[in-house]
Amino acid sequence: MSMRETAPRPVEGAAKARRPRRLPARAAIDEIEETGETSATSGDLDLSGLDGVIGYTLRRAQLAVFEDFARRFARLDLKPAQYSVLLVIGDNPGRKQSEIAAALGIQRPNFVAMLDELERRGLAERTRSTTDRRSHAVVLTDAGEKLLAIARAEQAQQEIDLGAFLGDGGREALVGMLRRLARID
Repeated sequence: MSMRETAPRPVEGAAKARRPRRLPARAAIDEIEETGETSATSGDLDLSGLDGVIGYTLRRAQLAVFEDFARRFARLDLKPAQYSVLLVIGDNPGRKQSEIAAALGIQRPNFVAMLDELERRGLAERTRSTTDRRSHAVVLTDAGEKLLAIARAEQAQQEIDLGAFLGDGGREALVGMLRRLARID
């Protein structure tokens, strides 16, 4: 099944005023040839020096997955970082915004701007912390909960598609290696 088959459609709670950015055309994950090159490569460039470079390969894989994510989530008007923030807030309601930012590795000013946008869209809200009046607790609104439920289903389908592309045990092996590289385990 091609990862480009479903057409984006608007979803309640998605921002209406903004038009999604137009992404450059790239191959979907299931269109990448076994060599790791796409049919749109620049003919005469010698990239053999990058063949075994983990960082380069990892970045190319990240771009492919994020581009697929952007296509799937365009109708929701969510970027990967915004989805992560909604997910963590939904799973940890009432936690301090500084805790969420730190756990996700998002710098404070960037997190504040992102949370401002989620609040503007009516997806999340800050409330005064009951334990520390200097900080804010963050929760999802009803609209945020609804959008997160749709986003979770879309993300689950992406994981299924990636797993099918990687083959038996491939997804689990890849996630395990990436967690080890990121020192998450």
